[in-house]
Amino acid sequence: MTERPTSVDFHFDVMCPYAYQTSRWIRDVRDLTGLTVNWRFFSLEEINRLEGKKHPWEREWSYGWSMMRIGALLRRRSMADVDAWYERAARALHVEGHKPHEKAVAQHLLQDLGFDPGLVDQAIADPTTSDEVMADHQRVVDADGYGVPTLFFPDGQCLFGPVLIDPPTGEAALRLWDAVVAWTEFPHLYELQRPKAPADQQAIAETFRPYLEARDWVSINRGKVVSFTPPGV
Repeated sequence: MTERPTSVDFHFDVMCPYAYQTSRWIRDVRDLTGLTVNWRFFSLEEINRLEGKKHPWEREWSYGWSMMRIGALLRRRSMADVDAWYERAARALHVEGHKPHEKAVAQHLLQDLGFDPGLVDQAIADPTTSDEVMADHQRVVDADGYGVPTLFFPDGQCLFGPVLIDPPTGEAALRLWDAVVAWTEFPHLYELQRPKAPADQQAIAETFRPYLEARDWVSINRGKVVSFTPPGV
């Protein structure tokens, strides 16, 4: 059995509903094992940007990129601060159906955490927060990654996933963690995928309903618009 690592880098975009579900699972693994989770960024806006559209850092305010710039400022203070912020902002979007990508909501969520809501303006006024998001994003791109969640292990290996909508907890969470870690024993095992049947599409659409109602964008994956509508609906 492959030895469990003591740390992992978890790349996320607050906008991604799958990354949010996986972050719930990795936090449970962390609580059960003492795993160190280093939160890193990745921009779905940039990787899926259509030709002719502005880069997210060229806009005064952009959905995921601006949220992650807030996260970058918090990460300078501590990994615990960015962890708390990601959990709160992602829960607001993916569970509560709020809009953390709007500046006023982002300020309110910081206040919920006991943080200074002025950190929103500070993050956007500081160009180096954009540099930090870019550096994290480029790390995934350089590894030929294309989405989140993306995990980097201490030995340098990179895996996309696990992609799920019902994160396991307790012993089941540990079994999944052991399965993911076991994958790193086989560096030429590139892909293992479960097709999504109509019932899966239905479950995904139901799970993502708050996100779908709160988002102000379409979801694009490698150049194609992604629909979460179950077949036949």
